[in-house]
Amino acid sequence: MVNTAVIGYGYAGRAFHSYLVSLADGLNLYAIATRDAERREAAREAYPNAQNYQTIDEVISDDSVDLVVLATPHDTHAELAIKAMDAGKHVVTDKIMAMNTEEADAMIAASQRNDVLLSVFHNRRWDWDYNTIRKIIDEGLLGTPYLYQVAIMRYGAPGGWRGVKSQSGGILYDWPAHFVDQALQLVTAPVESVFCDIHYNTRWDTDIGNYGNLIIKFENDVRYQIEISNLSKAEKPRWYIVGDLGGLIKHGLDPQEGPMREGNIDAAQQDPENYARVWTAVGGENRELVVKSVQTTWKSYYQNIADVLNKAEELVVKPEEIRKVMQVYDAAMQSAETGETVRLFRL
Repeated sequence: MVNTAVIGYGYAGRAFHSYLVSLADGLNLYAIATRDAERREAAREAYPNAQNYQTIDEVISDDSVDLVVLATPHDTHAELAIKAMDAGKHVVTDKIMAMNTEEADAMIAASQRNDVLLSVFHNRRWDWDYNTIRKIIDEGLLGTPYLYQVAIMRYGAPGGWRGVKSQSGGILYDWPAHFVDQALQLVTAPVESVFCDIHYNTRWDTDIGNYGNLIIKFENDVRYQIEISNLSKAEKPRWYIVGDLGGLIKHGLDPQEGPMREGNIDAAQQDPENYARVWTAVGGENRELVVKSVQTTWKSYYQNIADVLNKAEELVVKPEEIRKVMQVYDAAMQSAETGETVRLFRL
């Protein structure tokens, strides 16, 4: 068993990491660390067999700890991950990996010099909608896709540190971290250029921005648009994709989070209203299809971590892949500051 310590017991540490670690065969939720006394008590009640610590220093000084999971603000990921890896611990950090590529490189270097695992919690590679999209594309129903548009448009002030740019990185550093990772998985051609525009409004008491528009252009002429907003009363489809032989629209989010929050992720069900709708001319006949969701599970992320450490299986979410995500972010931040498209060369 791999003794695992979760650092941070806010929403991510509680609802995602501690819960999913506890379900993985081969991982033992050995400890939870948080400076907040009320959260420590909540952790004791939820996981009475886990050790309670206040700081990461207490955790990494415990020789029984094998794996450290960072469910902490984004600006702490690099520092805490490197500290844990230099103490000989394997590390999983929540997304986003770091604040920039320089930090990501330092994390990867720490992993290599200490010969320990480093991965980033991109659980949304196991989203039902994402894997449904992959299935539709792989089956050729769209022909060759040339335009991807993905969006989450909501209305509400961001809470806690996520509303503070210096800690969170800004509006693009939350949901869009998954979007960029999915873009680089779906489109295998190198990134050619990045354009980013961020809108700021005084509606909320925050400095992270209220709307972000990120356009990634790939060398195969595919355009991938990512939109995110906390100031939108009107929703948009989660996915809109068109190719030379078809197109699709997919509404709604992956259904796993609610049941997971209630302690039973396996109870997740997709509302049929949110099945993907596909229009295709493949085979010379125009057809309209409704495609049921592919039911993957977020449990697979930590099961893979367990299998890497216990059975030497291949790591699914590799830090070198997420380094490419950070390169896109560096270009996006430069574009947002200058208003210009930033060209990239062979990520």
